[in-house]
This record gives sequence, C-alpha cells and structure tokens, in this order.
Amino acid sequence: MPVTERELNGLAFEESSDLTIGIEEEIQILDPHTLALVNRYEDLVTYAPPELKESLMGELIASEIEIATRKCSTLHEAAEDLSRKRRQLSQLALERGVWLACTGTHPFSPWQAQRIIDTPHYRRIERELGYAAWRNNTFSFHVHVGVQGRDRAVKTADAFHPFLPTLLALSASSPFLEGLATRLHSTRTQLFTKNFPRCGIPDVFGSWETYRRYLEFLFETNSIQGINQIWWAVRPHAKLGTVEVRICDGQPRVKDAIAISALIVSLVGRVLEALDGGESLPTYPHRFLEENCWRATKYGLTGMLIDLATRKELPAIEAVKKLMDWCGSVAGRLGLEDQFHRLREILLEGNSAMRQLSLYQEGLSLPEIQRKSAADTMELRQFEPWKQVPPELPATDVIHSWGFVNDR
Repeated sequence: MPVTERELNGLAFEESSDLTIGIEEEIQILDPHTLALVNRYEDLVTYAPPELKESLMGELIASEIEIATRKCSTLHEAAEDLSRKRRQLSQLALERGVWLACTGTHPFSPWQAQRIIDTPHYRRIERELGYAAWRNNTFSFHVHVGVQGRDRAVKTADAFHPFLPTLLALSASSPFLEGLATRLHSTRTQLFTKNFPRCGIPDVFGSWETYRRYLEFLFETNSIQGINQIWWAVRPHAKLGTVEVRICDGQPRVKDAIAISALIVSLVGRVLEALDGGESLPTYPHRFLEENCWRATKYGLTGMLIDLATRKELPAIEAVKKLMDWCGSVAGRLGLEDQFHRLREILLEGNSAMRQLSLYQEGLSLPEIQRKSAADTMELRQFEPWKQVPPELPATDVIHSWGFVNDR
C-alpha cells in the first residue's frame, strides 16, 4: 500500500498515548501426528468465530498464523487478551485437527514444503525476494508500545538499540532447523536478518525529520511500496503511533511472552522518563551493537554479552538483571511486579532454547521436543509420545520419514 502523507508526517504519533500496548504472535500450524508444519492457515481463518477472526492475520506462509491483541491501556489488559485469544485459537485448532507451536523456528520441517499465502502483499514479497522469502520460515512476537509525539517516538526507538541483544538473549527459542541442532540459540535471527532487506538494528535517526527523509528516499527510489517493508528489530510504526519491538523469538509459554512484554513496556516508560527529564541516553556504533547481537544469537542466555559503557563482558543473565534494575521503578508504578518475578524465574530455570537443548541432550528426538513445545503453546495438560496418535484426533494415512508432509 502506498505511503500516505499522514504516515510521512507521523500524525499517528501526535494522536497516540504513552504506554498503550499491543502484542502480536506468529504461530506454527502443525500436523498433530508428525508435528511437521502443515499449510492450513486458510482453514483456521475460515472456521474461526467472529470475535477471534478479527484478531487473526496471515504471515507469509500458509503453515503460520498471526494472532494480535487489541490496543490495550495496560499490560494486564493485553495479557488477558493474549491469553484468551491463545486459548480460543488452540480450541479452534483442535476442532480442525491441527496443533500449534510458538518457537522461533520449526525444528525439522523443510522450507520447500511451505506455501506462500495468496495475498497481494505476500505475492509481491515472493516475486521480489524469491528465495529469501521462501527460506524465511521464522516465528517471532512483536510488542507495540504507544508513544505520544513523533520526535519522542524516533528517539525512543534510537534508545532501544543497546537493549535489543539482551532482549534477544532472553527470548531465544530456536536452536534447531531442518533436523539440525544449529549451535545457535536463536536460529530465527540468523535466518531472518541475513535474508531479508532492511533488517536488524537500524541507524540512529534522532528526529522525525531525519526519519522522514529516509522514508522519502525509499519511496522515491522504488525501494519499498509500503512502510511494512521495513523489517528492523525496532521501528517507529507510523500507522499505529507505536514503537514496535521486533527482536524476540516466539515464546511457547504465554506467561513468558507476557513477562518479556512487561520488560519492554517498562523500558519504554523508563526511556520516556529519561527523554522528558533531559537525562542522557547512550547510543553506540552499529558494529558494536552487532557484536552483541551475534553473541545473543549464538549463546542466548548461556553466554556473555558486552557492557558497551564499560567495554567489559558480563553474563547475559546479568545483562537482563541490569535492564530490570534500570526500569524497575517504572515497572513498580505500572504494577508489573508479578511479571518481573516471572522474568527472574526464567533466568533461574532457563529460557525456551535452553529447555529444548536440555531435552535434546537427554536423548529426545526433535518431534518429541516439538510435541512438548506444542503442549506448552496450547497449554495441553497431557500428551502422548510422538509416535502415538492423540486419541481425540483422527488418524492420518501416512506419516513420512522425518515427519515431512508436502501438502503444497
């Protein structure tokens, strides 16, 4: 969709309110027997009840479905909305004979078996990006936080750059791809940011005017046709009047997605407090930020990040704690103590990538690990070993080796 003057002028930010929140999740659609990806997006949307259907969107491939909360005034409201919609979607999935999972990549399904959904936007992406689009079988979750004022929004996005590797380390959930243990904790990040244009951490813009000039450059040179073709890890969203944080891997457990969202909204609140109070916020050259992004991609919470202010290494877990301490007063004012308690539990128990790798080291197969991720995503109380057909679902005629189902 062509850019509008409203978007170029950032008018949505002038009408926005601070710290509203919306959450979007990209979710895998699975064959319940093989745990492979299955192209059933259209089926789920067709049979979704009206109150759920308005919250469902397509996202590149037909074995993926996106669910979005409404614009919420508080994190608590967004958490209730997300949890309810996840339950509704899970119930719909069971009724339609599929399962769901929410990790940054699928552990074994081949990209060749996934069909691009038939919409003008995604047909154009496939036409223009080809292999880069076909290969991008990744699943993230995005957090939109309202910011009033276009210059404040740009400066907030700028200030978020140093936080992004830490948020990635915390959320890492994709240690497997195409049947391989990749030796990365966030394979999604490596796959997406190295394939798609206008990805990763952007430049510092400093003002809406500078950002607007960049948008005009992209449109005038026919580089993009809409602002939704800017896929940075954080971006001012000119249609919604939000700062959108896009760095995180998808989370199997909804409580973890909510806890990470609480950290993000608290960080935005603390940044706005600093901006309004004249407090200095550091920015760093892109090459330094990329070093931390690589460390977060490779090691997740198990590795070392770099404190760019001191140029010294520190454990990723300590980096998360530092962020929590820095925005803790805002979290307290927003009533997010329970979510920060959950963050501390994640640091003690390990995140999704660590849980999956622990199961792999115990000898579980990738389908078994994926079944556990699906059980977490759908909040199933019990499930059978992967080779058994769940009793509430119909049997399939064929289970292919490796669980690959080519249903193009």
